[in-house]
Amino acid sequence: MATLQMGHGPSMDRLEQAGHTVGGWVARYARFGYAARGVVYATIGVLAVKLALGSGGKATDTKGALVTLAEQPFGIVLMSLLAAGLVAFAAWRFVQAILDPEQKGRDGKGLVTRAGYFGSGILHVTLALSAVHLVTGAGAQKGRGTQGWTAELLSQPFGAALVALVGAGVMAFAIAQFRNAYTAKFREKLSLGRMTPTHREWAIRVSRFGLAARGVVFTLIGGFLLLAALRSNPSEAKGLDESLAVLADQPFGAVLLGIVALGLVAYAAYLFLQARYRRIVAP
Repeated sequence: MATLQMGHGPSMDRLEQAGHTVGGWVARYARFGYAARGVVYATIGVLAVKLALGSGGKATDTKGALVTLAEQPFGIVLMSLLAAGLVAFAAWRFVQAILDPEQKGRDGKGLVTRAGYFGSGILHVTLALSAVHLVTGAGAQKGRGTQGWTAELLSQPFGAALVALVGAGVMAFAIAQFRNAYTAKFREKLSLGRMTPTHREWAIRVSRFGLAARGVVFTLIGGFLLLAALRSNPSEAKGLDESLAVLADQPFGAVLLGIVALGLVAYAAYLFLQARYRRIVAP
Protein backbone atom coordinates (compact mmCIF):
# COMPACT_ATOMS: atom_id res chain seq x y z
CA MET A 1 0.00 0.00 0.00
CA ALA A 2 1.45 3.36 -1.01
CA THR A 3 2.05 5.83 1.76
CA LEU A 4 2.00 9.58 1.22
CA GLN A 5 4.45 11.80 3.01
CA MET A 6 2.83 13.42 6.03
CA GLY A 7 3.41 17.02 7.04
CA HIS A 8 4.30 18.43 10.39
CA GLY A 9 0.98 19.74 11.65
CA PRO A 10 0.48 18.88 15.33
CA SER A 11 -2.75 16.95 14.77
CA MET A 12 -1.25 14.97 11.90
CA ASP A 13 1.84 14.12 13.93
CA ARG A 14 -0.43 12.73 16.61
CA LEU A 15 -2.20 10.58 14.05
CA GLU A 16 1.10 9.29 12.71
CA GLN A 17 2.19 8.33 16.22
CA ALA A 18 -1.10 6.48 16.66
CA GLY A 19 -0.09 4.24 13.79
CA HIS A 20 -2.55 5.37 11.14
CA THR A 21 -1.61 5.00 7.49
CA VAL A 22 -2.43 7.09 4.46
CA GLY A 23 -3.27 5.76 1.04
CA GLY A 24 -5.06 2.75 -0.29
CA TRP A 25 -8.56 2.61 -1.62
CA VAL A 26 -9.98 4.93 1.04
CA ALA A 27 -7.67 7.74 -0.05
CA ARG A 28 -8.25 7.11 -3.76
CA TYR A 29 -12.03 7.16 -3.45
CA ALA A 30 -12.00 10.15 -1.13
CA ARG A 31 -9.87 12.11 -3.59
CA PHE A 32 -12.21 11.12 -6.40
CA GLY A 33 -15.08 12.43 -4.29
CA TYR A 34 -13.44 15.77 -3.58
CA ALA A 35 -12.79 16.22 -7.30
CA ALA A 36 -16.44 15.45 -8.14
CA ARG A 37 -17.59 18.08 -5.64
CA GLY A 38 -15.14 20.50 -7.22
CA VAL A 39 -16.74 20.03 -10.62
CA VAL A 40 -20.21 20.70 -9.19
CA TYR A 41 -19.18 23.87 -7.36
CA ALA A 42 -17.16 25.12 -10.33
CA THR A 43 -20.31 24.80 -12.44
CA ILE A 44 -22.40 26.73 -9.91
CA GLY A 45 -19.75 29.44 -9.71
CA VAL A 46 -19.22 29.80 -13.47
CA LEU A 47 -22.97 30.01 -14.14
CA ALA A 48 -23.29 32.70 -11.46
CA VAL A 49 -20.32 34.63 -12.90
CA LYS A 50 -21.97 34.59 -16.33
CA LEU A 51 -25.21 35.83 -14.79
CA ALA A 52 -23.37 38.67 -13.04
CA LEU A 53 -21.70 39.65 -16.32
CA GLY A 54 -25.02 39.57 -18.17
CA SER A 55 -23.82 36.91 -20.58
CA GLY A 56 -26.33 34.19 -19.81
CA GLY A 57 -25.82 31.93 -16.87
CA LYS A 58 -28.16 31.49 -13.95
CA ALA A 59 -28.35 31.15 -10.20
CA THR A 60 -28.51 27.46 -9.44
CA ASP A 61 -27.81 24.89 -6.76
CA THR A 62 -26.00 21.55 -6.80
CA LYS A 63 -28.83 19.66 -8.51
CA GLY A 64 -29.23 22.43 -11.06
CA ALA A 65 -25.51 22.22 -11.76
CA LEU A 66 -25.90 18.51 -12.51
CA VAL A 67 -28.72 19.24 -14.96
CA THR A 68 -26.53 21.81 -16.73
CA LEU A 69 -23.61 19.40 -16.95
CA ALA A 70 -25.86 16.63 -18.27
CA GLU A 71 -26.85 18.88 -21.17
CA GLN A 72 -23.24 19.26 -22.33
CA PRO A 73 -21.54 17.11 -24.98
CA PHE A 74 -20.69 13.72 -23.47
CA GLY A 75 -23.03 14.66 -20.63
CA ILE A 76 -23.96 11.04 -19.91
CA VAL A 77 -20.32 10.07 -19.50
CA LEU A 78 -19.72 13.07 -17.25
CA MET A 79 -22.82 12.29 -15.18
CA SER A 80 -21.69 8.70 -14.74
CA LEU A 81 -18.32 9.83 -13.44
CA LEU A 82 -19.90 12.43 -11.17
CA ALA A 83 -22.38 9.91 -9.78
CA ALA A 84 -19.51 7.59 -8.92
CA GLY A 85 -17.50 10.43 -7.45
CA LEU A 86 -20.37 11.67 -5.31
CA VAL A 87 -20.98 8.15 -4.00
CA ALA A 88 -17.26 7.94 -3.20
CA PHE A 89 -17.43 11.22 -1.30
CA ALA A 90 -20.53 10.08 0.60
CA ALA A 91 -18.72 6.87 1.54
CA TRP A 92 -15.74 8.88 2.79
CA ARG A 93 -18.05 11.02 4.91
CA PHE A 94 -19.60 7.90 6.44
CA VAL A 95 -16.11 6.57 7.18
CA GLN A 96 -15.23 9.86 8.89
CA ALA A 97 -18.46 9.77 10.90
CA ILE A 98 -18.48 6.13 11.97
CA LEU A 99 -14.86 4.96 12.07
CA ASP A 100 -13.45 8.36 13.10
CA PRO A 101 -10.05 7.97 11.37
CA GLU A 102 -9.19 11.61 12.18
CA GLN A 103 -9.86 11.02 15.89
CA LYS A 104 -12.47 13.71 16.44
CA GLY A 105 -13.44 11.82 19.56
CA ARG A 106 -16.65 11.35 21.50
CA ASP A 107 -16.84 14.60 23.40
CA GLY A 108 -19.51 17.16 22.49
CA LYS A 109 -17.52 18.90 19.77
CA GLY A 110 -16.33 15.63 18.26
CA LEU A 111 -19.81 14.13 18.12
CA VAL A 112 -21.22 17.26 16.50
CA THR A 113 -18.46 17.16 13.89
CA ARG A 114 -19.04 13.47 13.19
CA ALA A 115 -22.80 14.03 12.98
CA GLY A 116 -22.09 16.74 10.42
CA TYR A 117 -20.01 14.27 8.40
CA PHE A 118 -22.89 11.78 8.50
CA GLY A 119 -25.39 14.39 7.36
CA SER A 120 -23.05 15.41 4.56
CA GLY A 121 -22.86 11.77 3.50
CA ILE A 122 -26.65 11.53 3.26
CA LEU A 123 -26.85 14.75 1.24
CA HIS A 124 -24.25 13.48 -1.22
CA VAL A 125 -26.08 10.17 -1.59
CA THR A 126 -29.19 12.10 -2.66
CA LEU A 127 -27.09 14.21 -5.03
CA ALA A 128 -25.56 11.05 -6.51
CA LEU A 129 -29.07 9.65 -7.01
CA SER A 130 -29.95 12.79 -8.95
CA ALA A 131 -26.96 12.17 -11.21
CA VAL A 132 -28.06 8.55 -11.69
CA HIS A 133 -31.54 9.73 -12.69
CA LEU A 134 -29.97 11.97 -15.32
CA VAL A 135 -27.82 9.11 -16.62
CA THR A 136 -30.80 6.77 -16.94
CA GLY A 137 -32.95 9.39 -18.66
CA ALA A 138 -35.41 9.65 -15.78
CA GLY A 139 -34.80 13.40 -15.55
CA ALA A 140 -33.77 15.45 -12.58
CA GLN A 141 -34.84 13.98 -9.28
CA LYS A 142 -37.72 15.97 -7.87
CA GLY A 143 -37.39 17.12 -4.31
CA ARG A 144 -39.41 19.23 -1.94
CA GLY A 145 -36.81 21.98 -1.99
CA THR A 146 -35.96 24.31 0.84
CA GLN A 147 -39.44 25.80 1.06
CA GLY A 148 -41.04 22.35 0.89
CA TRP A 149 -39.24 20.85 3.86
CA THR A 150 -39.49 24.16 5.73
CA ALA A 151 -43.27 24.00 5.32
CA GLU A 152 -43.20 20.39 6.54
CA LEU A 153 -41.28 21.37 9.66
CA LEU A 154 -43.52 24.36 10.34
CA SER A 155 -46.55 22.06 10.28
CA GLN A 156 -45.16 20.05 13.19
CA PRO A 157 -45.56 20.84 16.89
CA PHE A 158 -43.02 23.54 17.80
CA GLY A 159 -42.36 23.80 14.05
CA ALA A 160 -41.08 27.37 14.18
CA ALA A 161 -38.57 26.35 16.85
CA LEU A 162 -37.41 23.44 14.69
CA VAL A 163 -36.88 25.69 11.67
CA ALA A 164 -35.08 28.22 13.86
CA LEU A 165 -32.85 25.44 15.16
CA VAL A 166 -31.96 24.41 11.61
CA GLY A 167 -31.33 28.04 10.69
CA ALA A 168 -29.08 28.49 13.70
CA GLY A 169 -27.17 25.36 12.73
CA VAL A 170 -26.65 26.70 9.21
CA MET A 171 -25.46 30.02 10.63
CA ALA A 172 -23.03 28.17 12.91
CA PHE A 173 -21.71 26.32 9.87
CA ALA A 174 -21.27 29.63 8.06
CA ILE A 175 -19.30 31.00 11.02
CA ALA A 176 -17.10 27.90 10.92
CA GLN A 177 -16.40 28.60 7.24
CA PHE A 178 -15.41 32.18 8.04
CA ARG A 179 -13.20 30.98 10.90
CA ASN A 180 -11.49 28.45 8.66
CA ALA A 181 -10.92 31.14 6.05
CA TYR A 182 -9.48 33.56 8.62
CA THR A 183 -7.22 31.12 10.44
CA ALA A 184 -6.35 29.05 7.35
CA LYS A 185 -6.39 26.02 9.64
CA PHE A 186 -7.17 23.88 6.59
CA ARG A 187 -3.43 24.01 5.85
CA GLU A 188 -2.90 21.36 8.54
CA LYS A 189 -4.75 18.85 6.34
CA LEU A 190 -2.91 19.66 3.11
CA SER A 191 0.52 18.47 2.03
CA LEU A 192 1.62 21.59 0.16
CA GLY A 193 5.34 21.07 0.63
CA ARG A 194 5.73 19.95 -2.97
CA MET A 195 4.57 23.37 -4.20
CA THR A 196 6.85 26.32 -4.70
CA PRO A 197 6.43 29.03 -2.03
CA THR A 198 4.65 31.28 -4.53
CA HIS A 199 2.22 28.58 -5.64
CA ARG A 200 1.61 27.58 -2.04
CA GLU A 201 0.79 31.15 -1.04
CA TRP A 202 -1.66 31.53 -3.93
CA ALA A 203 -3.27 28.19 -3.14
CA ILE A 204 -3.89 29.36 0.43
CA ARG A 205 -5.26 32.74 -0.71
CA VAL A 206 -7.65 31.16 -3.19
CA SER A 207 -8.80 28.63 -0.60
CA ARG A 208 -9.47 31.35 1.97
CA PHE A 209 -11.46 33.35 -0.58
CA GLY A 210 -13.49 30.28 -1.48
CA LEU A 211 -14.27 29.39 2.12
CA ALA A 212 -15.28 32.97 2.89
CA ALA A 213 -17.62 33.05 -0.12
CA ARG A 214 -19.21 29.80 1.00
CA GLY A 215 -19.62 31.36 4.42
CA VAL A 216 -21.51 34.28 2.83
CA VAL A 217 -23.85 31.92 0.99
CA PHE A 218 -24.63 29.87 4.08
CA THR A 219 -25.14 33.05 6.12
CA LEU A 220 -27.86 34.03 3.65
CA ILE A 221 -29.44 30.57 3.73
CA GLY A 222 -29.39 30.48 7.53
CA GLY A 223 -30.75 34.02 7.79
CA PHE A 224 -33.66 33.24 5.50
CA LEU A 225 -34.47 30.13 7.55
CA LEU A 226 -34.52 32.19 10.74
CA LEU A 227 -36.79 34.69 9.00
CA ALA A 228 -39.10 31.86 7.93
CA ALA A 229 -39.24 30.66 11.55
CA LEU A 230 -39.90 34.16 12.88
CA ARG A 231 -42.75 34.75 10.44
CA SER A 232 -43.93 31.12 10.31
CA ASN A 233 -43.82 31.51 6.53
CA PRO A 234 -42.04 28.82 4.48
CA SER A 235 -41.86 31.11 1.45
CA GLU A 236 -39.21 33.13 3.30
CA ALA A 237 -36.83 30.14 3.23
CA LYS A 238 -34.33 30.07 0.38
CA GLY A 239 -31.77 27.59 -0.86
CA LEU A 240 -28.47 28.19 -2.61
CA ASP A 241 -29.96 29.16 -5.97
CA GLU A 242 -32.52 31.53 -4.48
CA SER A 243 -29.92 33.11 -2.19
CA LEU A 244 -27.71 33.87 -5.18
CA ALA A 245 -30.73 35.34 -6.99
CA VAL A 246 -31.43 37.59 -3.98
CA LEU A 247 -27.86 38.90 -4.19
CA ALA A 248 -28.33 39.68 -7.86
CA ASP A 249 -31.47 41.72 -7.06
CA GLN A 250 -29.72 44.04 -4.59
CA PRO A 251 -28.28 47.46 -5.41
CA PHE A 252 -24.95 46.78 -7.09
CA GLY A 253 -26.23 43.21 -7.30
CA ALA A 254 -24.07 42.33 -10.28
CA VAL A 255 -20.96 43.26 -8.30
CA LEU A 256 -22.09 41.41 -5.18
CA LEU A 257 -23.06 38.32 -7.15
CA GLY A 258 -19.86 38.47 -9.17
CA ILE A 259 -17.68 38.51 -6.05
CA VAL A 260 -19.53 35.62 -4.42
CA ALA A 261 -19.62 33.70 -7.71
CA LEU A 262 -15.86 34.04 -8.12
CA GLY A 263 -15.58 32.89 -4.53
CA LEU A 264 -17.54 29.73 -5.36
CA VAL A 265 -15.16 29.08 -8.25
CA ALA A 266 -12.33 29.57 -5.74
CA TYR A 267 -14.05 27.08 -3.42
CA ALA A 268 -14.07 24.60 -6.30
CA ALA A 269 -10.32 25.17 -6.64
CA TYR A 270 -10.01 24.49 -2.91
CA LEU A 271 -11.82 21.17 -3.40
CA PHE A 272 -9.45 20.26 -6.22
CA LEU A 273 -6.57 21.03 -3.85
CA GLN A 274 -8.20 18.69 -1.34
CA ALA A 275 -8.39 16.00 -4.02
CA ARG A 276 -4.71 16.35 -4.81
CA TYR A 277 -3.02 17.28 -1.56
CA ARG A 278 -5.26 16.38 1.39
CA ARG A 279 -3.78 14.10 4.01
CA ILE A 280 -6.31 11.29 4.20
CA VAL A 281 -6.02 9.02 7.20
CA ALA A 282 -7.27 5.52 6.44
CA PRO A 283 -9.11 3.71 9.26
